[in-house]
Amino acid sequence: MIKLITGKKGTGKTKILIDQINDAVRSTNGNLVCIEKGDNIRRSISFRVRWCDTESFAIEGAEAFYGFVAGMLAGNYDIKDVFVDGILKIVGRDYDALGALFEKLDKLTGDEATIVFTVSADDSELPESVKQFIK
Repeated sequence: MIKLITGKKGTGKTKILIDQINDAVRSTNGNLVCIEKGDNIRRSISFRVRWCDTESFAIEGAEAFYGFVAGMLAGNYDIKDVFVDGILKIVGRDYDALGALFEKLDKLTGDEATIVFTVSADDSELPESVKQFIK
């Protein structure tokens, strides 16, 4: 399942994501992963969350990101939640490619895992292929 937290820069998306991560630590019976470019939220989340910096793995673009997440999920069936801060910093502002990425990840995760993304864009800027995942 894919869920999006959308809004322009400075609207509190990352704070919402941090709260969701820390709530999940208390309530999940599976493993949690946080992915971001850089280390902006690393110190704001529980040490129980597996934190990954995409720069450390040279991940750029939607295809590389998909491969990274698919490999992570294939290697650990206990991952229940993945939180991604700033997906546009990782894959770029090609909204059609972003929609295709979300479609592929939604099929990959099914009901087994949830991936929550922050997207720094107003809902009106996003195509339907992306908007369908706003919850």
